[in-house]
Amino acid sequence: MLTLAADIEVLARFGRALADPIRCRILLALREAPAHPADLADALEISRTRLSNHLACLRDCGLVVAVPVGRRTRYELTDERLGHALDDLRAAVVAVEADKTCADADEKGCC
Repeated sequence: MLTLAADIEVLARFGRALADPIRCRILLALREAPAHPADLADALEISRTRLSNHLACLRDCGLVVAVPVGRRTRYELTDERLGHALDDLRAAVVAVEADKTCADADEKGCC
């Protein structure tokens, strides 16, 4: 059980980052490879302004870092283990979704 305020804060920041589908898409894209904002905006089909706001949130959450590359800035996950964590979390959620333990889950809206 998590009782340390620092542990709870870390999970809350991770949850905040995952709370928006665009931020999830950014994290999944950066899991594949570092990228420049213009390339990310094009790949995700969002405006650069919108992308910038989401990247700022992800930086504040400590999940991505801006790396200067000449006159440009490249973004990447702060730690490669975050990519593994995203994969593990996605796999766990899919497994739980597939294994509904309540026979009346669809009617009751539970599980």
